[in-house]
Amino acid sequence: MQNNIIDKNDENPIPQSDHQEVLDIIFGRWRSQILYTGVVLGVFDYVKSDVKNTSDIANELLLDYELTYRLLRALGSLGFLKEEVNSQDGSSRFSLTPQGKLLTKDHTQSLRGITLLEEGPEHYAIWKHLPAMIKDGQQNAFLREYGYKIFDYAERNVDYARTFNQAMASYSAAQTTWVLEALEADNFSDVTHICDVGGGTGHLLSNLLMKYPHLRGTVVDLEPVTSKKEALLAHKLGVSDRCSYVSGDMFKEVPPADVYIMKMIIHDWNDDECVKILTNVHRASPKHARLFIAEHLIPGAEKPHFSKLFDIHMMCVSSGKERTSDEYSTLLQRSGWKYSQILHPRDATGVVQVIEAKKQPN
Repeated sequence: MQNNIIDKNDENPIPQSDHQEVLDIIFGRWRSQILYTGVVLGVFDYVKSDVKNTSDIANELLLDYELTYRLLRALGSLGFLKEEVNSQDGSSRFSLTPQGKLLTKDHTQSLRGITLLEEGPEHYAIWKHLPAMIKDGQQNAFLREYGYKIFDYAERNVDYARTFNQAMASYSAAQTTWVLEALEADNFSDVTHICDVGGGTGHLLSNLLMKYPHLRGTVVDLEPVTSKKEALLAHKLGVSDRCSYVSGDMFKEVPPADVYIMKMIIHDWNDDECVKILTNVHRASPKHARLFIAEHLIPGAEKPHFSKLFDIHMMCVSSGKERTSDEYSTLLQRSGWKYSQILHPRDATGVVQVIEAKKQPN
C-alpha cells in the first residue's frame, strides 16, 4: 500500500512518490554539480584504465584524501563509478561504469564537453536571471550577466570558446546519428551539392558525404571557425576532396546548392532573425532546392518532452527558442519556403527531428 503525506487541510493526501519526485527535482543540481566536479578534477580520465585505490586517485590528482573519497562515493551512488571495499583493511577502490566512460575525453560518444559547458561557471550563473526575464519579457540572460551575447562572449574568452566547442562536439555525435536516420528514406539521387549552413567543423556534412559518395558539400560558417584548419573534420573522415569550407555570415549570404541543411541553428534566433537567415538561403537557392532543418520539435501539451526544457535554456543563452512544427511552418512561409514534412529518426529516444521544406517560386 502506498504511503501518503497527510495534510489536515487537504482532503486528498499526496502520495509519498509524488513528494519524492519533487525532492529529486529540487536537489537535481546537486547531482550535476557533483558530476561536473568529477570531470573538472580529472577523475574519470584517470580511473578509466584500471581499478584505482582512493589514495592513488587523490595522490595522482593532487587532491585531499578524505574529501576525495567522499566525492568518489557520491559519484558511485550516482552510477558513474563502482566502489569495491577491501574486506581486510576497509579501503575502497573505484572503477568506471558504462555511464562513467561517457565522461572521459576520448570516448567516441563523450559527454564531457556538455558537462563542462552546462554546469560550468558561465551557464550556471545565467539561470539566476530567469525570474526577472519572465517578469519583464526580455530574454537572453547571457547578455544580462556578461554584457555580451553568447557568440560575442566566446570570441572574447578563449577558455569559454574552447569549452563551448567541446560541448558542440559532444552534442554532434548523437545529433548526427539522429539526422542520418531521419534522412534514410532519401538517397539524394537527384542532387549533387549539399550546403551545411552554420555547420561548424563539418561533422554532419562529412558523415553525409561518407554515406552518399556522389555528393559534394560546402560548410558555411564564420571565419573564426573555418580558419582553424586542424579542427575541421572533412580530412579526418576522408571526404576532403568533396567537402569545402567557406567563411561567411548567414545573415548576409550563403552559396548556391541543391540542398541546404541546418542543424541546431534556427533555435538560436528570434523569429525575425530566422526569417532573415531563411530568406537569404531561399535567395541563393535554385528553383528545385530543398531545405532540411534539424531541431528539437515541441510536441503537444499532453506530452512531456526535453524540448520544453531546452526552450528555457534557449531563453537564458540567446534570443531564440524551441518551436512547434506549426511555428516552423510559419517561419518557412514567411521566407519563401513551403513546409513539406517532418522526418523522424528510427531511435525513439532521439530528441532531434528534421523539418523538410521545398522552394516556392517568387
